[in-house]
Amino acid sequence: MQDQDIHRRVAEPAGDEHAPRDGRTEREATAVRVDVWADVVCPWAYIGKRRLEKALAAPALAGLATEVVWRPYRIDPTAPARGTRLDADSADAAADGAATSCAVGPSPVDGPGLVSRIAAEEGFGPGWGEVWRAGSHDAHRLVALAYRHGGSVLQGEVVEQVMKAHFLGGGNIGDPGLLRDIAERAGIPAASTLLDDCTAGREVRELLLIGKARGIATSPTIVVGDRALAGAQPPEVIVDFLTAAAAVRPRETPEEVQRLRWAESLLQQRDPLGALTLLRPLLDQHGDDLNARRLAARGYFHSAQLSQAHEVLRRLVEDCPDDSYTRLMLGRTLQRLGRGDEAAVHLKIAAAMSPELA
Repeated sequence: MQDQDIHRRVAEPAGDEHAPRDGRTEREATAVRVDVWADVVCPWAYIGKRRLEKALAAPALAGLATEVVWRPYRIDPTAPARGTRLDADSADAAADGAATSCAVGPSPVDGPGLVSRIAAEEGFGPGWGEVWRAGSHDAHRLVALAYRHGGSVLQGEVVEQVMKAHFLGGGNIGDPGLLRDIAERAGIPAASTLLDDCTAGREVRELLLIGKARGIATSPTIVVGDRALAGAQPPEVIVDFLTAAAAVRPRETPEEVQRLRWAESLLQQRDPLGALTLLRPLLDQHGDDLNARRLAARGYFHSAQLSQAHEVLRRLVEDCPDDSYTRLMLGRTLQRLGRGDEAAVHLKIAAAMSPELA
């Protein structure tokens, strides 16, 4: 898949509300931000990391200051949190499955062992291979905390150590002890209690929703501004992508607008609970915003939270009695609540104002 404008698929680029300033250098704050959406248990993500590093070291990018920020993606949401050991056949199947879902370039039909062969070409050596199938949520929490404590440089070191442990060290990254050891070696303060921080878990879950809203569907996907490059592309392709993306001045979009667009995208993808999660900060801080309230009402309706939908829609109709679509939504909500007579009134008014809604 070649680079593409995310706006053609979903919404706006991620904003700085998910780029904590803590630990960042002045250079990082003014550099071109390169977001890498990837799963730390995805072999293509590790291969892609090496290829990105080669691209950033290329002479063509010598004058480009960049900040690489790692964002979470999940290739196996059903993996057990604490991990299960893989036998040889299972490990091969897992690698070939990753080749099928995220490969770029050679087709997985070229035969089993494709990922291992490409990993060897990238210099990973004979020890390459997964020993454990483990959920990556806690590892993503650690990656997010590393960025908060030390910016992109520390985060990059932690990502490398997590992937190295998983693919080269036979480590179980579902083991909190292993993650704490990585945090301690990285010099992250209070590493022994770091993973007790629930804030990072909420941040990871929200970022996963943002990635979904933006149409991120491959690990890794490199994003700069409005442009995305999916897959572990060759270094020369990454160089061309970064050169073109860095030449475009990013559009300034308020955080509130971004969240509305992301929530709308999730509603279109039939994920009303995800949409409500992304709307929550807007509802808490800008509870009178009509657009946020309308989207929240749709989220409540489509997640069968009918009492909440009714309350929001009732107040919206009071505030905007000439909004035919809100009238329609209120009527349908009342129907599902078994209040047919009340529903009929609002449905009739909606149809009179906008006959196409009849």
